[in-house]
Amino acid sequence: MSATRESRAVMENTHSPIEQLRAMVRELWEELSPAERAVCHYLISTSPEQILFASAQELGNATGTSNATVVRTMQRLGFGGLPGLKRALAAEFTSAVAPDVRLKQRISHVGQDLPGIWERVFDEARERIEHCSRLLDEEAFRKAVELLVNAPGVFVYGAGASEPAAHHLALKLNRRGHRARAVSATGFALADDLLWLAHGEVLVIFQPARKLKEITVLIDRAQAVGAGIVLISDELGGSFADRVDAVLAAPHTPTGITAETLTGIIVADALLLALDSLDEPRSVEHSHQLNALREQLLGPRFR
Repeated sequence: MSATRESRAVMENTHSPIEQLRAMVRELWEELSPAERAVCHYLISTSPEQILFASAQELGNATGTSNATVVRTMQRLGFGGLPGLKRALAAEFTSAVAPDVRLKQRISHVGQDLPGIWERVFDEARERIEHCSRLLDEEAFRKAVELLVNAPGVFVYGAGASEPAAHHLALKLNRRGHRARAVSATGFALADDLLWLAHGEVLVIFQPARKLKEITVLIDRAQAVGAGIVLISDELGGSFADRVDAVLAAPHTPTGITAETLTGIIVADALLLALDSLDEPRSVEHSHQLNALREQLLGPRFR
């Protein structure tokens, strides 16, 4: 059994994320470089809260290494990157600590250094985006684009924090000549929208982590009517992989410092650009029509 598989087996037999981290470090210790060992030693000796709110650059400074070494170490440990470790730590942290307490800790950690706050937000945004890029599944991305480019209609679902990403994708699809509607209803009200999901259409779901009942009902309905299904998520890919046509990874925020929907919108933008490249005439023609209508409404400012 390889070291990576042994580490995964250890993870399955341990409980808390920090115990998992320590077990993985023990298993891989002999394979790690001195710099990677320095990062690991710091990670297992500091509090989860310190890791949760730290950037790769801060961890590099604390360990006498670099942000690149921190990221590489996270990859060696099987987390994909620093956001992957933060997500694992946050799962236990958020379930045990009340939201108002977490907010207070977040504020306490960032302090009142305004330039530092600015940098911290951009640091986390970069980490999440880079992590999202590394998680690309080329086959899933290709399948999602193929479904969308040929669909007579697109049903985009996003509730709560995912609603902006759903509306963003639906709006931009319509501007490119692809009929789309964004839905954010939950519970009883969702049934009215589901009635209109039709054969050959595509259901796109934005849902980072929580396994809402609505997601199961949406997928059941899409399968019943013969609609394609694309899931854009962080943690639900494994749960629904065998029931959807494509899963695209969009890591959520473990700290709440950056917007939940950040990576979902970026994944949507990648899908939109791919559609433009595959169906350029449609995108260009509808862009022309859109600008013509804007000029009629607002004057020649869009020329």
